[in-house]
Amino acid sequence: MTREIKGWHVLTGFVAAFGIIISVNLVLAYQAVATFPGLEVKNSYVASQSFDVDRAAQEALAWDVRAEVTHDTLRLFIHHEGQPIAPQVQEATFGRATSIAADQTPAFVFDGTAYVAPVVAGPGNWNLRIKLRAPDGTLFQQRVIVAHVPS
Repeated sequence: MTREIKGWHVLTGFVAAFGIIISVNLVLAYQAVATFPGLEVKNSYVASQSFDVDRAAQEALAWDVRAEVTHDTLRLFIHHEGQPIAPQVQEATFGRATSIAADQTPAFVFDGTAYVAPVVAGPGNWNLRIKLRAPDGTLFQQRVIVAHVPS
């Protein structure tokens, strides 16, 4: 015995298929808006006017910057010509690359070789966004990808 496909069967199939598509799109749109970390600069045109000069001044510092997490300790290494240095930390934000929900402001203390701060960090991709001030007043700002050191 074969069943006949009627109009309400087709309508139900279309409503179910498009209902799933629309529901998924709404969930994805909500997640995109809810996890948006915000703007980097208020006006990109104004920021671009001094970009080359700022970049050249920052590169002239010749700092080597890297960060790592071991257990729940964040270590920020800043070297100039192979020697550790301790410039003034103006701002630091430790968090995920795509969401501000887990952002933390580390309380750095210089231990002679690196800045050290306690943080809560699970597995995955973490970034450290820092603004440092050199003794001559030059602003150094960078987003550092944080390496996880196995315990």
